[in-house]
Amino acid sequence: MKSQICLITGSTLGGAEYVAEHIAEVLQQQGYPIHLEHGPNLTDIIEEKCWLVVTSTHGAGELPDNIKPLFEQLMQQNIPLNDLRFAVIGLGNSDYDTFCYAVNQVEQILLSKKAMQICPSLKMDMLHITDPEQTAEQWLPTFTQQL
Repeated sequence: MKSQICLITGSTLGGAEYVAEHIAEVLQQQGYPIHLEHGPNLTDIIEEKCWLVVTSTHGAGELPDNIKPLFEQLMQQNIPLNDLRFAVIGLGNSDYDTFCYAVNQVEQILLSKKAMQICPSLKMDMLHITDPEQTAEQWLPTFTQQL
């Protein structure tokens, strides 16, 4: 049996949610059980062993408002995440100095809690990508081959 994947979205305008929902469908077709959460609380996902975080970068390089509380909770609490494996998909705009900075924040916070990043993050530049769902789907084997 394939391990469950918890898809967590951080989205301001909905782009990351669309990507996550598409990825969830693709993964389910491949036989993975999926737990999809748009801006969850820590208590909703703390038992999950595999997170795929799909997030946009908001404002001056910040996490979107619907995911910021989760990562603030993680930073404030002394919870080791040694059993957690994760990967990140980011949507950003390279016109900004803080291109995909939310991806960096997610990585830094989870790594500081001893979680294991299982593959390089996908950072999509929305200035040059017309189909982020397809781009994320093409990246997926990079992630699933590590599970």
